Amino acid sequence: MGLLDGLKARKALLMHQKGNEEEALAEYEKLYQSGYVSAPYMLPYSVLLLRKGGEENYLKAKEILKKAEKAPDLDESRRKQLLMNYAVAQYKLGKLPEAIQLLERTHQKGPAGIIYGALGFLYIQAGDAEKALAYNQEALEYDDEDPVVLDNLGQLYYRLLNDREKAKEYFEKALEFKDNQIDTLYFLSQYDKEAGDTAAAVEKLEKALDGRFSPLNYVTREQVQQELDALKK
Repeated sequence: MGLLDGLKARKALLMHQKGNEEEALAEYEKLYQSGYVSAPYMLPYSVLLLRKGGEENYLKAKEILKKAEKAPDLDESRRKQLLMNYAVAQYKLGKLPEAIQLLERTHQKGPAGIIYGALGFLYIQAGDAEKALAYNQEALEYDDEDPVVLDNLGQLYYRLLNDREKAKEYFEKALEFKDNQIDTLYFLSQYDKEAGDTAAAVEKLEKALDGRFSPLNYVTREQVQQELDALKK
């Protein structure tokens, strides 16, 4: 293991970046089975498994991330990504409290945008309006242009606090910074639908459908497709 493995890892990463995810998965798996331990390929490997979904892939992601903890090239930034990915796997395996606890411990060691985004969303998923509000407001103070944080606040007001006017303000602000954010588009399409503007709702849902769905999306690709099909009838 050494230079050759590093070259193979870079090749796999290039496939991943170009969108050839199945080929990248196959190459990542070969590297993993060879015993090569390196964070730069193990973290994106875990991301692909999480996106692929299913209990088997979530468990495999956890296994890989545990081994990646021993990687010599695991710096502090990568460690935060590792812990977030592990928490996402826990969440998708039905262990929401454990996922939240892990991210809370990670946050205590120092703020980071990816942790604010993930933990803020999980507080909403847990239905803890008070904690979600406090934490997402803190996240907004950390970065008031983070579209994930803005979307989290929109979801919080929409889903838990029943203030849809306030929610819309945050969704529209999120869209200014990231115009293809899936959940933001989905929720804004609901306002269009209620206003009778089917064309605008369809446009947003079609754009959402073109996005890259993640385990931390509120809506799934299937849900967006169903909503779109219903509007087009």
